Amino acid sequence: MTTLKRLPISIFTLAYVSIASYAAPATTDIIQTSKENKSEEMPEVIVITGSRQQASLLTLAGNIDRISPEDIVSVSAVHPSELLNRAAGVHVQSNNGMESLPSVRSPVLTGPGAAGAFLFLEDGIAIRSVGFANNNGLSELNLAQAQAVEIIRGPASAIYGSNAVHGVVNVLTKAPHNGGDVTLLAGPNDRYQLQGTIGSESDNQGVSGNIQVIDDGGYRDNSDFTSLKLGLRHDYVNGDDQFKTTISGFVLDQNTAGFISSGDNGTDCYSSTYADENLYKDSNAMEKNCDSDAYRKWSSVRVATRWQHELSADSSFTITPYFRLNQMEFRQHYLPSKAIEENSHYSIGMVNSYHWQLAQNVALVMGVDLDWTEGELSQSQQKADSYSWGKARQQGLHYDYQVSASTIAPYIQADWQVTQQLNVTGSVRFDATHYRYDNLLADGTTKADGSACVNNDDEPIECLYKRPKDSNDSFDNTSIKLGFNYRLHNMALFGSWSQGFRAPQTTDIYRLQKQQQIGEIDSEQLDSVELGLRGVTNKLSYEAVVYTMTKDNFFFRDADGLNVTDGKTSHQGAELSINYQLTEQLSIALSYSYGQHKYEFDRASSGVVKGNKVDTAPEQLANVRIAWQPSDNSKLELEWLHMGEYYLDPANEHDYAGHDLLQLRGSMAISNNTRLFARIENITDEKYASRADYTFGSYRFFGGQPRALHVGAAISF
Repeated sequence: MTTLKRLPISIFTLAYVSIASYAAPATTDIIQTSKENKSEEMPEVIVITGSRQQASLLTLAGNIDRISPEDIVSVSAVHPSELLNRAAGVHVQSNNGMESLPSVRSPVLTGPGAAGAFLFLEDGIAIRSVGFANNNGLSELNLAQAQAVEIIRGPASAIYGSNAVHGVVNVLTKAPHNGGDVTLLAGPNDRYQLQGTIGSESDNQGVSGNIQVIDDGGYRDNSDFTSLKLGLRHDYVNGDDQFKTTISGFVLDQNTAGFISSGDNGTDCYSSTYADENLYKDSNAMEKNCDSDAYRKWSSVRVATRWQHELSADSSFTITPYFRLNQMEFRQHYLPSKAIEENSHYSIGMVNSYHWQLAQNVALVMGVDLDWTEGELSQSQQKADSYSWGKARQQGLHYDYQVSASTIAPYIQADWQVTQQLNVTGSVRFDATHYRYDNLLADGTTKADGSACVNNDDEPIECLYKRPKDSNDSFDNTSIKLGFNYRLHNMALFGSWSQGFRAPQTTDIYRLQKQQQIGEIDSEQLDSVELGLRGVTNKLSYEAVVYTMTKDNFFFRDADGLNVTDGKTSHQGAELSINYQLTEQLSIALSYSYGQHKYEFDRASSGVVKGNKVDTAPEQLANVRIAWQPSDNSKLELEWLHMGEYYLDPANEHDYAGHDLLQLRGSMAISNNTRLFARIENITDEKYASRADYTFGSYRFFGGQPRALHVGAAISF
């Protein structure tokens, strides 16, 4: 790796000084009428992510789920799954430590094709560049200290560009306020979570800082991790100008426990009498770590300043320059090579928009997004040369390359209030992404020095890993969204046709295998149609949606470890979200989704048959929460999570039965500024797999968290 790997964190201090660090106060999330009219008027919920502009939830032409500040405080999440799995159509599978794999109106995507299928934002700015996504990207976001989390299910590329294929997760930071808070959470296996916020505000500006530290010993052998997240925010208003600057930092030091594989049963790692498909039920086996040398070291910093200027009563512009730096080193414990990967990249960019109220009933938003990134990656195997399954894996460097990437993306969005009830929207965006790739090793399928690999008979053969020669590659994509919203007082019917795309990730096109042809990968394309109904009253809010989607050029790795570059899949389903206040003390919330995710092509070598269900795609997901608030100072919540059955391989020959979990949370205020809380995870001590698959001829599992009690205290001042 070059000196990019060693760029000092102090660069972010310089970036902060060099950018005007001001911002507008946050918009109120829920605006309610006076108490006198409370029984007659509905609260108006304001969301941002659906259109990049503040908008009433009831006027939005598309689905959106919003996790409220109250839910964020109640959950006090350590892992992203603990919070995001409360949303309909969303499931985040926990691996080990801070690692996870998300699904949003999709299968749980794995391997190379998973990176970039979902777009993760912080205050509307992508946390990673277009071609440098990571499957575990949610770990960088500070969910536990967010103001709110908004989720779009399905494509949103016409608004946000590449990687907004199956969904968008936008974490909204808290606006500064006077005072602060400190929270301490303790749990089993030496788990401790300490987080705090402090801030100050005046008439026209405010500043705040927050910190979160997690130290977890892990319930598996040698699986401890330490995570640190820092945040700063400064808001400033000066006449027609509003500024917001945010700085976010993340550091992870993790000893990783990998899969427990049925192929390892009876080895020195563990022994079990359970059948291979039920290995996850063996608690002793699930607590082992068969990859004791696996680890992940990860750090990132982001700086962004949003400047909004009112030109007139009918027009304004917003400019948001940003800077990102990301560095990671980890062992690929899930692959036979057990290679070590080092990757890093830094980005500068700018998100720009111009808002014009063209007429009383017509509004336009137009702009151009710019991004420039420098990245590098190396992959090195410490194990001796090996040959198995027709593949030769060599000791030493497999890949070592650098990539310069640039994206220019103009867009325009129009909103037309046709009648008092009917609103029609349209968006179109063009993304031009260019990669300049520089290979630092010998080209082709040789060892790093150009020599051949050998098989078990010492005959020269191609190595598994293919390195393309230096190249310049461009990917141009146009995405469109058309939608409508028909509102009747406290309810609205909405629908949309939208497109999503994913430009190939740099690892897709420059970290190849010998059976792949250079230049054969195209951008993934997804087309979606959805129809929904939502409503909001004082006691009830709901959203019901049906959808159908098709995806072309699906990129994934099959059960034999082979990359597939030209897959096609279909996705149909229904989602339901309900929040109902039964009495003043009792409420119930339901999130439910049903989905059919299928392969729409044949590939005998991968076991794919047209009509087969996509692996790791449960048909049913459910989350039900019953909350009881016996007094103003206390609250109890019982949560039921249902994971349906799913197949583990493209051939649909192996499956996982699914599981049901119960969680209990409670809190009590013992003074005006002190709150005690506790939660019990997995009350029934269910033996389940947080993740399961079948590959390389074996079942592989991450065992789920056994029953665990966490207690904590929060103090505000």
